[in-house]
Amino acid sequence: MANISVEAIHLTKHYGAYNAVDDVSFSGSQGEIIGLLGPNGAGKTTTIRLLTTVLGPTSGEFSIAGHQSTAATEIRRCIGVLPESSGYPSHQTGGEYLRFYARLYGLSRRQARSLSVELLAAVGLEQWGRSRISIYSRGMRQRLGIARALVNDPSVVFLDEPTLGLDPAGQAQVLDIIRTVANARDATVVLSTHLLPEVEQVCSKVVILNQGRVLVSGSVGEVIGRALIEHSAHLRVPLHHVERARQALMQFPGLTINQVEGQPDLLRIAVETPGAASAASPAEAMNAGLTAVTAAGIPVLRFELEGARLSDAFLKMTSEAVA
Repeated sequence: MANISVEAIHLTKHYGAYNAVDDVSFSGSQGEIIGLLGPNGAGKTTTIRLLTTVLGPTSGEFSIAGHQSTAATEIRRCIGVLPESSGYPSHQTGGEYLRFYARLYGLSRRQARSLSVELLAAVGLEQWGRSRISIYSRGMRQRLGIARALVNDPSVVFLDEPTLGLDPAGQAQVLDIIRTVANARDATVVLSTHLLPEVEQVCSKVVILNQGRVLVSGSVGEVIGRALIEHSAHLRVPLHHVERARQALMQFPGLTINQVEGQPDLLRIAVETPGAASAASPAEAMNAGLTAVTAAGIPVLRFELEGARLSDAFLKMTSEAVA
């Protein structure tokens, strides 16, 4: 089992009567990418500031790479951080910028120069190392910021909204870099974001915050399952077989069947997690229904299973928390 590299235990941060972070607990292991999710004001950025020792907690504790929350100096030596709003000196080149930070960590000029070349290549900026940052696009600056966060070869990397404002190509580039950081460097990545599809792509664990509290944590599949999100499918059969198909499906009490408005040959089949008593999962319940239809000799023209997404779980859980 991989070592626990990030652990928050009943972490709180209060500003008077306002609870920015309220009893937050979660953990992450080496090589994991943890998606820290939540609406605006949920406490994501405050949580990152606590874990990176920028803020002190009101109560609770945490550890980073085996260092307790009281060891701020040791923690800062083993983390990399890309804040939500990063400033970059426009007069410096990308290479100069990285060499400056490498020198701050005690590297010699020669070591700093070699490292800057290595990191620029790692984030796809090897051709731009001698160009001033003032001409960099937003996506290039975000990649440069990630390179800066890797200067000290950190055990844990915190990225606060790294793809905010980027086009799809820029988002894809940053996500590829994040995967590499976790896989090749065996670092834990804590990724705060509003973009749920990217969490589904790269994160091995999800922590959803709302109003400073953890609503749920676990894998993407576990979070979707705990939200009891309905799974659905569309079944198209010849029009004169629609009623027979409906009757075949109705023998499964866990399924609901509705005709799609304006498409009389199309049925929408739905099952809510957990699956029907006769099936171990929503997909299996759907397959059982499809088997019954084909066993009745009904031609299936189309069958499309639609799995629940993280965005469905996120909206459901955060709206329920507000209600």
